[in-house]
Amino acid sequence: MRLLLDTNVLLEVLLEQQHLAVSKALLERVKEHDFFLTDFALHTIVMALVRKGSYQELLVFLSDTVQDGPLTVLTLGPAEIAAVVETAQRFRLDFDDAYQYVVAEKHDLTLVSFDAHFDRTDRGRRTPAQVLAG
Repeated sequence: MRLLLDTNVLLEVLLEQQHLAVSKALLERVKEHDFFLTDFALHTIVMALVRKGSYQELLVFLSDTVQDGPLTVLTLGPAEIAAVVETAQRFRLDFDDAYQYVVAEKHDLTLVSFDAHFDRTDRGRRTPAQVLAG
C-alpha cells in the first residue's frame, strides 16, 4: 500500500508519545508498504525537534528515514497552493491538513493520521492500527 504519513504519526515515535507502539509497528512494515511524507510535514518535524533541543535525534531521523531510508518526500509547487486553499475551504481544514490532503490526492496515496479532521473529506484517513489490521 502507498501511504502518506501525517506529521503526527512520525512525531508519536520521535517524541515517544501515547501512540508510540502502533506508529513504530507501522514504520517497521517497510517491506509491505511504500511510505511518503510531505515537505510540509518534514519541516514541521524539524521545527518540533529543534524546539525541543533534540538535535541528534533529528539528524538520526533525517539520515535513517529520509536520506537513506524508506520515506520519500513529496512537495507541491507554487501553482498547486490554490488547490490547498480550495481544499481548506471545502472541507474546513487547517492549511497543513489541506496540504496533506492535496498531496495524497495528487499521488493517489492513503493518508495515515491520528487527526479526525480528515474523516470529513472525500478521501478520509486510516489510522496506523487500521493499516496494520489490513
